[in-house]
Amino acid sequence: MEWTVIYSNKAGKQYNKLPQSVRNVIDLLVTEIRITGPIRNNWRNYSKLRGVENKHHCHVKTGRPTYVVVWEVKDNTIKLVEVIYAGTHENAPY
Repeated sequence: MEWTVIYSNKAGKQYNKLPQSVRNVIDLLVTEIRITGPIRNNWRNYSKLRGVENKHHCHVKTGRPTYVVVWEVKDNTIKLVEVIYAGTHENAPY
């Protein structure tokens, strides 16, 4: 069974304002989360957020500016993940 990935209202608006090249990388990340789950150790700049249960983040573009995606596992039983942030590293909620 695949995971369901949704965007919070805020993350959806942020996503729409990002450059197309960054959105393409986010789309690839979200596709991998849907197929294999929220833990993405195969991504170079992925980590689980310390001190916060069920939250993960990944730098999808390094350099200046660095773009980050943060997602949270909402329900392991029904396999639901919510992207809660998509934007620059400076404003990331961690």
